[in-house]
Amino acid sequence: MGPGELLDVLAAGGRLAERATHVRHLPPRAGTHGDWPAWADPDLVRGYRALGVDRPWAHQVDAAEAVHAGRHTVLATSTGSGKSLAYWLPALTTVRAARAGAVLDPGRIESARRRPTVLYLSPTKALAADQLASVERLLAASGVRDVRVATCDGDTSRDERRWVREHADVVLTNPDLLHHAVLPQHRTWSRVVGSLAYVVVDECHAFRGVFGAHVGLVLRRLRRVAASYGAAPVMVMASATTGDPATSAARLVGVPAHEVHAVTADASPAGRKAFVLWQPPELPGGDSPWSALVPDDDPWASVLLVPARGDTGVGAADPAGDEPAEHGPRDPDAAGGLPEPVTPEGSGPQGTGERLVAVRTDRPRRTATAEVADLLADLVAAGARVLAFTRSRRGAESVATTTQAHLAAVHPALVDQVQAYRGGYLPEERRALERAVRSGEVRGLATTSALELGVDISGLDAVLVAGWPGTRVSLWQQAGRAGRAGSDGLVVLVAREDPLDTFLVHHPEAVLDAPVEATVFDTGNPYVLAPHLCAAAAEAPLRAEELDLFGPRAPALLDELTQRGVLRRRSSGWYWTHAEPASRLTDLRGAGGQPVRVVETATGRLLGTVDAASADATVHPGAVYVHQGRTFVVDDLHLDDAVALATARDVDHGTWARWVTSTSVVDVEQEVSWGPVTWATGQVDVTTQVLGYQRRRLPDLQVLGTHELDLPARTLRTAAVWWTAPAAVLEEAGVTLEAAPGALHAAEHASIGLLPLLATCDRWDLGGLSTLAHVDTGHATVFVHDGHPGGAGFAARGFDLGPTWLAATRDAIAACPCAAGCPACVQSPKCGNGNDPLDKHAALRLLTAVLAHAPAG
Repeated sequence: MGPGELLDVLAAGGRLAERATHVRHLPPRAGTHGDWPAWADPDLVRGYRALGVDRPWAHQVDAAEAVHAGRHTVLATSTGSGKSLAYWLPALTTVRAARAGAVLDPGRIESARRRPTVLYLSPTKALAADQLASVERLLAASGVRDVRVATCDGDTSRDERRWVREHADVVLTNPDLLHHAVLPQHRTWSRVVGSLAYVVVDECHAFRGVFGAHVGLVLRRLRRVAASYGAAPVMVMASATTGDPATSAARLVGVPAHEVHAVTADASPAGRKAFVLWQPPELPGGDSPWSALVPDDDPWASVLLVPARGDTGVGAADPAGDEPAEHGPRDPDAAGGLPEPVTPEGSGPQGTGERLVAVRTDRPRRTATAEVADLLADLVAAGARVLAFTRSRRGAESVATTTQAHLAAVHPALVDQVQAYRGGYLPEERRALERAVRSGEVRGLATTSALELGVDISGLDAVLVAGWPGTRVSLWQQAGRAGRAGSDGLVVLVAREDPLDTFLVHHPEAVLDAPVEATVFDTGNPYVLAPHLCAAAAEAPLRAEELDLFGPRAPALLDELTQRGVLRRRSSGWYWTHAEPASRLTDLRGAGGQPVRVVETATGRLLGTVDAASADATVHPGAVYVHQGRTFVVDDLHLDDAVALATARDVDHGTWARWVTSTSVVDVEQEVSWGPVTWATGQVDVTTQVLGYQRRRLPDLQVLGTHELDLPARTLRTAAVWWTAPAAVLEEAGVTLEAAPGALHAAEHASIGLLPLLATCDRWDLGGLSTLAHVDTGHATVFVHDGHPGGAGFAARGFDLGPTWLAATRDAIAACPCAAGCPACVQSPKCGNGNDPLDKHAALRLLTAVLAHAPAG
């Protein structure tokens, strides 16, 4: 189906004119071919041709030539542009050439050397499994039987892992296994690590933020261990289109930027694409107060909060990006500044030229997940193959279940062709769903970002995105799923009731015309670097001449670790002398420990897993847990054993956790005065405790009961940015003591919602706290903090761009047509206080007063 036909489906009942704020038609792009390199293995070339690749695209040839020549290379082109050929062609050619050399002259000493090996790393198991299937298809089509390829991850049995260590030429895995198993036990993996010719880092743009810093340090450790065996692998990175890929790739693997060859000119063809920005309609009525409603997501889709991280809502399934001040994406001013905010009068649908007067209303809008479920049902019923991306695991379950219910009433035969896909499923469930999507057995899939990355799913007609995914890189990566392999496609971004989403669907230039972000992270973060220095010392004593690999902060940090007795210093270097493996000191994905297994009480059957950091809020006793459309009620949570016991029950309610959070200043790192206002950044302790939960009836959300819980408090030390509002500033703003808590709280929510415009993050990467009199500052204070131990660079970016950030926050509040505050301006979908108190107009006056003291520019 073409974009025009799909738009006709969306237009049913006048929806397109009513709800689409902007429609952009992206033109097709012709492809440019290159020639097969002279060094390419002829059998592999025949295999590619048998699979339909008669000639490679020009960007594939450029990258493959650089890789074969021994240059570190990053290939940053669009989704579906065939990046894998650029690394598999030289890698498999090298493996086969070495085998052929050993066969031709078995008597020479050179032939006794180990065969070259290839290590492929991806951020998800699904992507590694997909690449295994792709390589096996290529080898089968080529008639090649002398290359042994295998995946190895946490799901691999001990016997299979031994076979991989002893025989595999190509190992497909992830950074987690590298960190926890391969590097600590590198002597048993010496055949693989000591013979590395290539290390492929796929979807490297996903390695951002704290997760990216961890992976960057794992790759440095890998290069160091490989060098100890005499190997110097070529690092090959495949990425979505990002800003400054050469610099990001070089920082990821720990080499100078000039040593990385960047290929960014996409020579693959692209079909026409219709890109629609969509705002759900207002709900009828609206007499109930906003604070009584759950903002944005429907009950099943609500992202329950991560208790260990206060108001952050950060989860390990959605690894986050970060933005250290020294490596942030290009300044908004450099791109012409932030888009002008919407005027309070309303601007009408973008592109119409109309100036419409917005009717002020307090009525909530339909949730993004409910809207996406409707659109998914309509598109599947019309014969389209569709992916619907959601922001949460429960969102994926909600969209799939609701879509199935819609289809059951009109097309019962289609019900089983719509499924959910998310993290936490068992490996066999994930593989089965991936196969079903590829084969077309499943035509509609509601998924989390787990399928954002390069799993090869071709032939999709449309992509629905429920809420801004956090970065333009992610948005275009998800959008690239529509019309893969040069065919036409439709993309619909459906806004949540969130200040950023509302802003973006009315400012298409901020979505479709702004440059994509750079992938940013800080491998020098001491909270990240310290455990990796310990892990490196455990793998082999760290020598002074090796410290440059780990950055300028390494020497001082090693001294501190030595003073604390963590490492032992000898003339030959630093040693790890403890019995416990050093690799256990850190969790690459920030999950806060081993996942909690959700087990059916009656049978002992493993249902799935939940990240440790979110267990208190999602699988506490009494919590409703949803798995592939079935509901379970948690009987008990054993934190020490990381097990939650649950029983299948049909219930008419969902559950929402409630908690308290406090923030204390540990260290003020920078502080400036804006007249009476203090603008500061530094380290804080954020302490959170889940106190209880509510049961709310579905779908009307009526509270059925409130229950207390006895769970431990958790403390996160992280980076924060904060500003004070002394009594004189409150008086200047006309904010009374009675109104001040609501003003501060509303300003905190809105600023968290707008910081993603300036930093490579989204609001779920951040937390906050506002208080009328903070013990550490002595004044009314608003804190916004990173949701990662030690910080992730978001607060630093906010500190550096303070006036721009607060101005954007003020303008977004002023532009919202609601009368008293709503999820599109000052309410938060993850507020632990039930969005109470909030005072929109007092927040607007307060921010205006604070900005009056801010420095110009």
